[in-house]
Amino acid sequence: MSFLHTWFLFTQVRAADPPCSVQGLPNPPQLSKDGDVLIGGIFSIHNKWNQPGQTFTSGPQKGECTSLNLREMKNIQTMVFAIEEINNRTDILPGISLGYKIYDACATVEMTTRASLSLVNGEKNKTSVSCSKTETVQAIIGESSSTPTIAISATVGPLHIPVVSHSASCACLSDRKKYPSFFRTVPSDYFQSRALAKLVKYFGWTWVGALCSTNDYGMNGINEFINAAKKEGICVEYSKTFYKTDPREKILNIVEIIKASTSKVIVAFVAYSDMGVLLKELALQNMTGFQWIGSESWISDLNPANVHWQHVLKGSLGFAIPKAEITGLGEFLTKLNPASDIPIYKELWETIFQCKLSTQENVEMKQLCKSNESLTQVQNLYTDVSDLRLANNVYKAVYAVAYALHSSYGCSKRDSGQGADVCTNLADNQRPWKKIHFSTTAGEDVFFDENGDPAARYDVLNWQQGKDGKTLIVKVGFYDASLQTHRQLSFNNINISWAQNKSELSPGHQEGCAERKGNLLL
Repeated sequence: MSFLHTWFLFTQVRAADPPCSVQGLPNPPQLSKDGDVLIGGIFSIHNKWNQPGQTFTSGPQKGECTSLNLREMKNIQTMVFAIEEINNRTDILPGISLGYKIYDACATVEMTTRASLSLVNGEKNKTSVSCSKTETVQAIIGESSSTPTIAISATVGPLHIPVVSHSASCACLSDRKKYPSFFRTVPSDYFQSRALAKLVKYFGWTWVGALCSTNDYGMNGINEFINAAKKEGICVEYSKTFYKTDPREKILNIVEIIKASTSKVIVAFVAYSDMGVLLKELALQNMTGFQWIGSESWISDLNPANVHWQHVLKGSLGFAIPKAEITGLGEFLTKLNPASDIPIYKELWETIFQCKLSTQENVEMKQLCKSNESLTQVQNLYTDVSDLRLANNVYKAVYAVAYALHSSYGCSKRDSGQGADVCTNLADNQRPWKKIHFSTTAGEDVFFDENGDPAARYDVLNWQQGKDGKTLIVKVGFYDASLQTHRQLSFNNINISWAQNKSELSPGHQEGCAERKGNLLL
């Protein structure tokens, strides 16, 4: 069994004449807490970034991030929860407190890169700082998708600052030459793409369509799938890419290709935010009867209760990160109250309860928040802890950093005269490599291979209709890449729901892929 090797570079910055001036617009973190050692976090807390137009006659104006992402709010709160939990333990980093600085990437590479530089530079929300000491973080947790994570790794990689992502699954990030200090707690899509091909072959479907997001996650994933599908004897009739910001004409063109195709099985290596755009058009045209095979990004994250596309995705199958439980997280998420002075928490409150907190400017508004709201009374993406998947990956990422720091600081040693284990300081400019292998509080075994990847394990999910007519997402099987080939994909005794009669979805054939009638490979 191989293990993650990671290192933490502790540097000392020299300066002749402090203080230093912060150039350009300040970039304070959305959440921060002081500590002996800082961990950075970069998440797309908002889904959109409105950048003002540039006149080039004055300095650039600061953009505005909008559309709060409740799922990402749960992720950043999970990071804070894990850090506080570690700080309260005596067996990990005793005598050393962890702090954090968490930035909003606003779903853009530009803001992601800016956050990376702010974490590296130790920027504070001040006009001047002391140059004699930095607040550079010792590791960065993030981002939630592959393209911005590539930007982070490219920015901080030369500085040997570890980046641990909970959700960036692009196989390209396993390249140790390009990203030598990148690690993740989500499996590489190298494994998922091959698993999807095995899933399709398992049910005898040899004639499929393929869709993907126009980004590193989607295009790398679908290319790996197509390569693996060919080896399994599966023919791909068409392959198309799209993105949520594409003009409607392009989305409608994809809908027409699906209509014109002869394949009824569609493999969709698509980000969940992109999938919603396509499903909207499919639902408008009532396009049902297609067997959707989904990647982990959307198969478990799309809201199955959405009446607009509920019928479109009937019978969908796909892989998802295994569910997990984190004791105490639910109570931690709901203990927030409107008295908090942190702007992002105020915004969360106003978003969930659709009201405005009282200020001197809006005291007369009718939609002011009442005093009896409670997060324990609502059920949404933020408060729901029944299906922890990515949040558990955030939790594991924080613990991986903590255990690496624990080893780097020599926390197993006792200082003379001390009655308990304490951590000794690590000398500057050392790069100790340590093996990371630990178990979470729930008993999950966590380790990484030589490429910084964890073991590839997935739940197989199926969209089924319950007795009350509501759509349920049911676990029907499991995939474990660490097992022997014939044992990797397994199913339980639960009946699987199909979009239509399974035998009619994709009839077998003998001739070559390019010779199939109606081939739409693009």
